[in-house]
Formats: sequence, C-alpha cells, structure tokens
Amino acid sequence: MVPRWPAEWERHERTWMAWPHGGYSLGETDAEIEEARRAWSTVANTIVKYEPVSMVVDPAAVQVASEWLDPRVDVVIAPLDDAWMRDIGPTFVRASDGSMLGVDWIFNGWGAQEWANWGNDSQIARRVLEESGTTVISSSMTNEGGGIHTNGNGVVLVTETVQLDAGRNPGWTRDDVERELFDTLGASRVVWVPRGLTRDYDDFGTRGHIDIVAAFCNDNTVLFHDQRNPEHPDFAVSAVVRDLLVAEGFDVIPVPAPIVLTDDEGPVDYSYINHYVVNGAVILCGFDDPNDEVAKGILEKAYPGRTVELIDARPLFARGGGIHCITQQQPA
Repeated sequence: MVPRWPAEWERHERTWMAWPHGGYSLGETDAEIEEARRAWSTVANTIVKYEPVSMVVDPAAVQVASEWLDPRVDVVIAPLDDAWMRDIGPTFVRASDGSMLGVDWIFNGWGAQEWANWGNDSQIARRVLEESGTTVISSSMTNEGGGIHTNGNGVVLVTETVQLDAGRNPGWTRDDVERELFDTLGASRVVWVPRGLTRDYDDFGTRGHIDIVAAFCNDNTVLFHDQRNPEHPDFAVSAVVRDLLVAEGFDVIPVPAPIVLTDDEGPVDYSYINHYVVNGAVILCGFDDPNDEVAKGILEKAYPGRTVELIDARPLFARGGGIHCITQQQPA
C-alpha cells in the first residue's frame, strides 16, 4: 500500500490548531499574553468561516480559550507544551482504497533545542488521530509538518538542515529520509533545498523549515520567498532557491519579501510563503507592509476562485512561526 499525501488546496474536512497557554509562545507580560491569544484566535475565527476548526486546548486553558474563540470552533482537551500544530500534529494521507491515515512523526522540540519542552506535544499527533478516527502510521523519523511540502502528486520539498539535522536524525542519509517519505507519504520525488531563511537558525528557529521558503500552488508551480534587498542575508538564499527550483523543472513565481528588513532581534524572516490554503480561501500573513497587497494580488492569481484573507502575523513571527505553522489540514 503506497499512500498519497493530498495537496493543501484539495478539499479539507477541517483544520486542526492548538491553543497557546504557556511558555514563550504565550509570553510573560499581560500585553504579550493578550497579543498571543488574539493572534491564534484571529486565525481560528477566520478559518471557521470557511471550514470546521478543531482547537486542542490544555485543560488549564479551556475557560480562557472559550472567551476568545468563535463558538463554532470545536475544543479538544489535551495537555500541551506549545501551540505549533503544524509541527506537533500528524500529517494526513490517503490510502489507495480512499481511507484516511495519519503519520505520527517523532517530535523532539525541533531537534532537542534547549528551550523546548515536548513531553506533551509529542503525544498530540496520536491524540488528533484518535479524535478524528484516523488509522496511525508510526514513523521512525523525527520530523515536523513545517519541514515538508507537497504538490499532492508525489513531489515533496524538504531542506537539508531539517531532516538531516543531527539533533533530529543523527546518522541518517538522504536515502534514509527519502525511503521514509516514500513509505509514509508516498513520495516519488524528494527535492532538497539546501537551507531555510537566516532568522530560522536563531535560538527560537526551526533550523530551516521549508514552509517559509517555498510552497506549491499547483502540480508544477512553486511560490518562493524572494528577498530582493541585497542588504538582507536572505538575498543570497532566495537566489539559490530560485535557481534550484528552475533547474528541477518547476514553474516559479517569486513572491517579494516584505520591505522591512530587521526587528529588535536582527534580520527578519517575514514571509508570505507561510500562508494556509483552506476551502474557498487563503489565509495570508500580513506585516503592515507595502508588499502585503502585492503578495495578496499574487496569491489571488495563484489560487483562482479563493478569497485571500490578510491577518497580521507579526505576533506569530515574533514567537518563531507564522499562520501555516499553527494550522494543520485534515483532508476531506
């Protein structure tokens, strides 16, 4: 049985998310806590206009979550460490007989990073699969959903610094990774991007997730993060990614990075590539930047017939991720 990993733009049964309730994602001050809750709830409350949303909520946060979430959002109670559902949740795939399966990757805090806790989060994929009545595929690979992307037709994008990270899969080779992606996702072709964006290698980064770098929008077309300012270190990264994708035979659509280059911590990794496709819409990261509308126009053409909803993603990026990072699709 070779599974197939559906593309994100195929119809969804629902979206899964996780509610921030502690740690750096929530914040320490009252202002930071309110900012986090507003960011996560705005995404959930926007998506639920288009498709069902299930929010995993820690038992200690059920009351406060109910105050922020649209009543249409389903709440699933389970202990949590963090709130990045793309990475802690399962990857849903379809069996050859049409039934739904879910890949339970090993999760170890993005390569056993010093600041991360993952005792609870490492159990969330199975909790989601149990709740959705989905058969489990147990993977032997440490991986996160933000580190893989597909066209739904067997092609999977990855970065060399994630799956081959010694903190995740010590001793693994490209062949080992590709074999596991074939067994779990039905990948017939794995495209290796050398690295991710610069900021993603800082303390709270993922060490190179693909989902802020490049994303398929149809079978053979890839949207890529195009940093056009040579003063930003990702200027060189963008050139390498573009040349690689072209050499691999894909049609490429450059999506210009926001004009802002830095924040208090250094060069930003603000990226419109970290959008999320739902039934009838695209949920797009906004940065109060002149290029927000440029990106919106590009994605309206890339995903014809879908409404593009801009949401301020700066509070998410300040915490190490974006809209795609806090969502995970369950195909219909």
